[in-house]
Amino acid sequence: MSPRAAWRLESLGFTEVYDYVAGKSDWAAAGLITEGTSATQPRLGALARRDAPTCRLDDRVGEIRDRVRAAGWKTCMVINDQDIVLGRLFGKELQLADDAIAGDVMRSGPSTYRANVTVAEIIERVRKGNWDTVPVSTPEGKLIGLARREDMEHSSVEAPPG
Repeated sequence: MSPRAAWRLESLGFTEVYDYVAGKSDWAAAGLITEGTSATQPRLGALARRDAPTCRLDDRVGEIRDRVRAAGWKTCMVINDQDIVLGRLFGKELQLADDAIAGDVMRSGPSTYRANVTVAEIIERVRKGNWDTVPVSTPEGKLIGLARREDMEHSSVEAPPG
């Protein structure tokens, strides 16, 4: 929407009006609602589990391990106070000494995927890599959640041939 249109809506009494200039693809990548013929395709944002375990750089591995296991997960995303993804702990890191610090042992800068990525676009990569989960984040790097492979496979969409 143009700034002029945003100002007009405000003059009509709308209180939450935004001049979104980044574009449609950025909007969709942030996991916001879209319309159109492709809007019905299953996307990572819809499958991202918001209950995925997170921890901070200074958390101790022993405490993280206990929380991860109790929640039924095998991984933990390391985030900052703004929920920006900084790293990831997998089983190997979660088996380290209880007093190890997440920021010292995490895998830094893990790949994340945008909410607008369709399951069809990524499912083969997930299968080939034998990944259990895929981190989903906004374009700014804020964690949305983890999409589980089993959820992707049950979303009734297969990768296109080729």
